Amino acid sequence: MQSKVLVIGASGGIAQALIKQLNDDTSVDDVVTVSRQAVAETSSKQRHVQLDSTDESQIKAFVNEQKRQFHFTHIICCTGILHSSDGKTLKPEKRSEDMSGEQFAEYFRVNTVVPAMWIKHAVHIVEKDGATITVFSARVGSISENGLGGWYGYRASKAALNMVVKTAAIEYKRRSPKTVLVCYHPGTVDTELSKPFQANVKPEKLFTPAFTAQQLMNHTQALDPEQSPYYIDWDGQKINW
Repeated sequence: MQSKVLVIGASGGIAQALIKQLNDDTSVDDVVTVSRQAVAETSSKQRHVQLDSTDESQIKAFVNEQKRQFHFTHIICCTGILHSSDGKTLKPEKRSEDMSGEQFAEYFRVNTVVPAMWIKHAVHIVEKDGATITVFSARVGSISENGLGGWYGYRASKAALNMVVKTAAIEYKRRSPKTVLVCYHPGTVDTELSKPFQANVKPEKLFTPAFTAQQLMNHTQALDPEQSPYYIDWDGQKINW
């Protein structure tokens, strides 16, 4: 089966490393990348499309165009925010008094709604003989493993994303039973998203984008659709929901 990959949020640090690996991988036939920003096409098999994923009508138009020619074996949604978004500064809440409705709305808009809308429409462009849809979640989105508190908005947006994936996986089993849905925790990666929080990270736990991209592909290549959905970390280990 030909390998066709869609990378969403293609301008980010992990996504850029992922695109490079996909372009260099001879087993991958086509790479379609999407983001609001222009992204260089660095191989003949890459095609970039500029669109705003916060606008569902643009996602729908893209999917309607693609489904006539492309069915993807891998769809990887790399979107997400932690401390900034569209010029807004977001401060992880240390106590309940720090919670803000405006900040909550921004976390959910990007971290939950964007991947949810892609999952909604992706059912029309996944390869029916076998496909994987991966979204970037986070370990702090685990409800059962939350023993530290804080980070209300970010935690809640990722926990909500996990629930979207859990729920969608039930529907996908009916509509596209060979599609695997994955919530992936990339760890702390040396990108702009994590820079304000890297000081407290042990050097061996601060990963390069290239390492994270390679781990992602290693651990999402051969997952069992019967066990979908998965909630795994950068090392392929299961995380408790």
